[in-house]
Amino acid sequence: MSEIIRCGWCGTDPLYVKYHDEEWGKPVYDDQRLFEFLILEGAQAGLSWITILKRRAGYKAAFADFEVQKVAAFTEADEERLMNDAGIIRNRLKVKAAITNARLFIEIQKEFGSFSDFIWGFIPGKKPIVNVVNSLSDVPARTEISDAISKDMKKRGFKFFGTTICYAHMQATGMVNDHITGCISK
Repeated sequence: MSEIIRCGWCGTDPLYVKYHDEEWGKPVYDDQRLFEFLILEGAQAGLSWITILKRRAGYKAAFADFEVQKVAAFTEADEERLMNDAGIIRNRLKVKAAITNARLFIEIQKEFGSFSDFIWGFIPGKKPIVNVVNSLSDVPARTEISDAISKDMKKRGFKFFGTTICYAHMQATGMVNDHITGCISK
C-alpha cells in the first residue's frame, strides 16, 4: 500500500487535513466564498492559519454567514458586538477593516459585475496557475500578480490585504495551485 502524500504544512490536525484536501488550491469563483476568504485572510495577518480555521464557525456567525451586503451595513454597535465576540480575533483594526472591505467589495461588484470577475481578471485566462512545487521552500510568499492585485485593492482602500495576504488568498481560492508534486490534492 502506498503512502498518502500531502503538503507538509497541514500536518496531522484533522481540521487542517480536511481544509487541505477539500479546499486549499481548489478554484473558487463564487463571490460569497471569495468574500469569506477575504475576511478570514485579513483576520489571519500575523497569526497562523490554523488559529483562524479553528474560529471559522465563529467568523461565520459573527459576520452574517459572510453575506457581504449585511457586513457592509454593520454599524458601530456591530463593531462593539464583534469586539466582545470570543469566537473571533478581537482586534479592532481587523474588525474595522472587515467592515470597510465589505463596502469596497460591493463597489468592485458594481464596477466589474462580480468580485470574481475582478480578481480572476488578473489571472491569464481566468484559469488557475498550477505551479511545480517539489518542496515547501519552492512556494513563494508573493508574486508579481499578488503585487498587482494588492496594489490595486490598496488603491481602492482595502485594508489587511498586502501582497503576502493576497498570495495566501490566491492559494486558498485556487487562483494558484501550490500543492507539492505527488500530493493527493495536486
